[in-house]
Amino acid sequence: MANHTLMMEFLLMKFTESWTLLMLHAAFFLMIFLVATMENILIILLTILDQRLHSPMYFFLRHLSFSDLCLISATVPKSIVNSITFTDSISFLGCVIQLFLVVLLAGFEIGILTVMSYDRYVAICRPLHYEAIMKTGVCVQLMAVSWFNGGALGILYSVGTFSLNFCGSNKIHQFFCDVPALLKLSCSEEHTTINISVAIGVCYAFSCLVCIVLSYVHIFSTVLKLPSRQSQSKAFSTCLPHLIVVSAFLVTGAVAYLKPVSSAPSPIDLLVSVFYSVVPPTLNPIIYCLRNKDIKSALRKILWNMKST
Repeated sequence: MANHTLMMEFLLMKFTESWTLLMLHAAFFLMIFLVATMENILIILLTILDQRLHSPMYFFLRHLSFSDLCLISATVPKSIVNSITFTDSISFLGCVIQLFLVVLLAGFEIGILTVMSYDRYVAICRPLHYEAIMKTGVCVQLMAVSWFNGGALGILYSVGTFSLNFCGSNKIHQFFCDVPALLKLSCSEEHTTINISVAIGVCYAFSCLVCIVLSYVHIFSTVLKLPSRQSQSKAFSTCLPHLIVVSAFLVTGAVAYLKPVSSAPSPIDLLVSVFYSVVPPTLNPIIYCLRNKDIKSALRKILWNMKST
């Protein structure tokens, strides 16, 4: 009966026991959440409303922004509510849903970032065949495959994690339900299912990484052969932001999931989880749009139209 009771809910980690600091944490996370939400909604609207942003590159960027919006919405609001209400509980079903969504969206982001690197490869290395290769149907299929892969990983990780037996403490040393934190609570001796799931996830991420690296090897070799410095600068400006986003996301995700599971809570675990679940949705729009003249122009156009009316 005790084990059944513990399985009915989990306790998420509090950042502090001080009410004042909890309110500061809630305010800080709320500010980040609102900024990330506005940034990603803005990109989604711009890429829908402006006809000049109806190319494959911005089609993929729109879906990346939607994924980022969902990812930060799956974790941060619950942490904010818990801080404000001075509680730390999450239901068993809520934990299952949260873990599924986080893995689904993370898996999708890896896939879409790979697709975006392929899009840049075709645009720079095979510009004359770009429209023939990156047709609307192909873009939709690539997007569907990315969502399917993310969903499959979400199901595998959820089933693998919650098929384990949990006993003893039900306190998760994390601000959301994540696989490494939940594994620390398991008293099952065999972790076969989740180990297989993690192995599949690692193979998926590694294959995506190989595709991204190969794409950029070809891209950089082509760019360096361009006679004009201006052309080189333009090509690099579209590729470097994507490379920064990919590196940050894959490195923090790999550290979180591949580091040995320890029984004691670690501030590094919390920091890494914030980096791959909170930071990308907030910084991705800034990184992609900071040097993007098309998006800046679309934003100015909309603001001008709003001012005129």
